[in-house]
Order: sequence, then structure tokens, then C-alpha cells
Amino acid sequence: MCYETSLTKSAKQIEKRTGARFIDQVDYRPYYHASSFNFPSLYGITDDYKKTITTMEWGMIAPWGTNDIENYRKKNKNWNAKGETMLDLPTFSQAARSRRCLILADGFIEPHYPGNQFRGPVVPKYCYLPNKKLFCFAGLYNEADNGQLNCSIVTVDANPFFAALHNKKRRMPLVLDEAFTSTWLDSSMNDDEIMELVYTGSTKEAFEAHSIKNFYKRDFDTNTAEFLEPISDPEGVQGSLF
Repeated sequence: MCYETSLTKSAKQIEKRTGARFIDQVDYRPYYHASSFNFPSLYGITDDYKKTITTMEWGMIAPWGTNDIENYRKKNKNWNAKGETMLDLPTFSQAARSRRCLILADGFIEPHYPGNQFRGPVVPKYCYLPNKKLFCFAGLYNEADNGQLNCSIVTVDANPFFAALHNKKRRMPLVLDEAFTSTWLDSSMNDDEIMELVYTGSTKEAFEAHSIKNFYKRDFDTNTAEFLEPISDPEGVQGSLF
């Protein structure tokens, strides 16, 4: 699962890295913590406009809910789309086949249960590539009647690193290997090709992770650089899973 993410790079850094430009209407502001529970705007690239970066509200609206988003979201959050089943579910199937996108990030947070004690305290782990490198989540999107785009982040079974980290759900977001970002936006792919990318398209780069201040069910400002700084790990080792 993936419910919390960061994008701390400047607009110039993002444009240089992606080769895409922010559209004029976008007032880009870096963020240290965006929580899906607030339905924030993420920044991404769609299959229709591969050289532009736009905003997409986090929480995809099914085609039948776009004319009454408020009521739809009372029962349907859709922050994540399970990659293994997205082609079979009416909520995601159309978007999975014809409206795929790249969602930009440089980190995300996953819950970790020390000692695999799933009823105990949760430790948030901030996950990132070396040097906080920019990366792309595989995403799906729809367009609401008001023209606003909305999106879901695709998730898959966790690899060994994330299985140990996100040790209750054992899922991870599909962070695309750079070799496959353009392919994910290719509208000509058939179902078999899409699923092949779901199963094999994850980045080969090794993620790093460290514990951060516990924000679950607590009220303090998390949109700060200090929030993402490492803290002493409850399991005894700072900045480590073990």
C-alpha cells in the first residue's frame, strides 16, 4: 500500500530530470509529506501529454462517480489500485487499459511493526532511492466532469526488502524502472503486455529506509524537512530495518 508520499525537488530539478514541463496553470510547491487521507494534488505525466506535468487529485474516481465526487468519496477512496486485479475491476479497468500515468515522487512512507507484533505500536519508515533520487510511481487516472484529473497509485506484492519493512500487508507501490516509464504510457499495449509490466517493471535500484517521527493519529505539522529526518529506531538501530 502507499498512502503517504513526498516530492521535495524544485520545479527546475523535476523538469530537467523528466524532460517535461509544468503546465502554466500549475503552481508547483514541493512537499515533504502528502497524505492520501486529505485527497491532495500530486504531480504527474499522463499518456496524452507526455511532455507536460500536471496536477492529479489522489483518489481515483470511477467513471460513474465523476459527476458527484463528494458523495462518491464517502465510500470509495481508491488511493491505490492493486496491479494484479486492476484489469478485472470496473473501477480501474478502463483506466488501466487507456489512462495510465506517471506520478512523481522522491519518497514515501510505509508502516512497520517491530518484531512482527501487528497489534503493537507502528513505526513509520521513510523510503527513498539513494541521494533522494526522483522516481515515478505507475499510476492510473480519470478526468472528472469539472476537468480535474484524479489518480491511483498501482501497488504490487512486496519484494524481500519491502516485505520486511511493510511487514503486515506486504505490499509496495510499483516504482517503475526508468527503462519502462515511457512504456507505461504507451496506449498501444494489450492486456498481456500491461500485466507483464506490472510483474516485471519495478525499479532494480535498491531502496533505503529509516524511521521517522510517529505521526499516526497525532496532530503536528508534517510538511517540514525536519519531519523526514531519521530518529532512533525502536528496534535499536537508527536508520535500519533490523
